[in-house]
Amino acid sequence: MVTIALDPTPFHPDHELLELPDLVARAGYEHFQLAPHPDVAPFFRHPKADDALVAALRRKAADAGVTITSLLPVQRISWPHEEQRLAAVRNLRRVLQIAVDLGVSVVNTEFSGRPELSEDSEAAFYRSMEEIVPVLEREGLRLNVDPHPDDFVEDALEAWRVVRGLNTDHVGVVYVASHTFHYGDRATTLLPQLGDRLGAVYAADTFDHRRSHGLRYISNPPGNAARVHQHLRVGDGDVDWAELFSALRRSGFLDREDALVVSNVFAEDETAMETSAYQLATLRELVARA
Repeated sequence: MVTIALDPTPFHPDHELLELPDLVARAGYEHFQLAPHPDVAPFFRHPKADDALVAALRRKAADAGVTITSLLPVQRISWPHEEQRLAAVRNLRRVLQIAVDLGVSVVNTEFSGRPELSEDSEAAFYRSMEEIVPVLEREGLRLNVDPHPDDFVEDALEAWRVVRGLNTDHVGVVYVASHTFHYGDRATTLLPQLGDRLGAVYAADTFDHRRSHGLRYISNPPGNAARVHQHLRVGDGDVDWAELFSALRRSGFLDREDALVVSNVFAEDETAMETSAYQLATLRELVARA
């Protein structure tokens, strides 16, 4: 059965960390993914949670009747400059320990390199994984990577090749629907290749920046390197959801016991509770129809 989890990032600005489990439950979810939070693992910084806070969060989740399916840290593990890369590895190792202490076996992340230094960033990623993969293997963890827009690898097929080159089942791929058009819009051909190495799917909509002869968005100055996308409610953008979920069904993902779909709408904080409930109902329907 597919697990549908909530990314509670929209609630972060106005609620304390230990309030999140109750908010997730109120939105109707039984599961959530712990995204970068200033009290746990902020973007690119050393994790700030001590053992006491981690234990308190685990208790709060249990009391609320929800489970933490996964952690989402973002660290510069593919950074082409060595000082930052080493710090990122140190930070990620601490995140992995937090995952173990929370009873979480899945960690989803990004490459976090630089597109203008793609060769150096790829080499940095493999250096980082030389240290991280043994930790994953020892602790029984799975690390899934998203080729985020403005990373050293943005095309999803090429990202799969990079991950496959690690030659370990402990590292897989995150497919983020709102990154579809930066990925190359290749869900129907890519997902069957990923097989069991597809570790999670994120569900939010976006517009196709390639449409209207490149003027779907207008950013200045013309020709700049900005990567624009959104995380909208399902149905508010250009992602073909029927096609995506049909591909997920054909690839076997939706029939896996560990199938994880994460709702991660970031564009509507002012309606976060309503939007979260809408996402849950819509994703259940998409799974049922696929």
